[in-house]
Amino acid sequence: MNESDVIRSLAALAHPLRLRVFRALVVTGQTGLTPGVMSEALGIPSTTLSFHLKELTAAGLVTQERASRHLVYRAVYEQMNGLLGYLTENCCQGAACAVDSAACKC
Repeated sequence: MNESDVIRSLAALAHPLRLRVFRALVVTGQTGLTPGVMSEALGIPSTTLSFHLKELTAAGLVTQERASRHLVYRAVYEQMNGLLGYLTENCCQGAACAVDSAACKC
């Protein structure tokens, strides 16, 4: 993943509604969601949702597929993992990252 892809992905996720939509798609998995289901579940008007899905799709974070009469949206896990990998590739100068168990809320 190159720097411009990272910036485009982060910019797309830097909006509260787009972040909610993307997280909902990640949770759903490969099944994906239709806009109607997302709109109802997230309480986002369909026209607003359509705009945000377009932005997530343009950033490469979401795909759209026609299934019969419906559109199904899915998270692009390769893009998500590439973004996370880019952000953490030089973490702790290449050494294993230590997690402070006292600070962890796991």
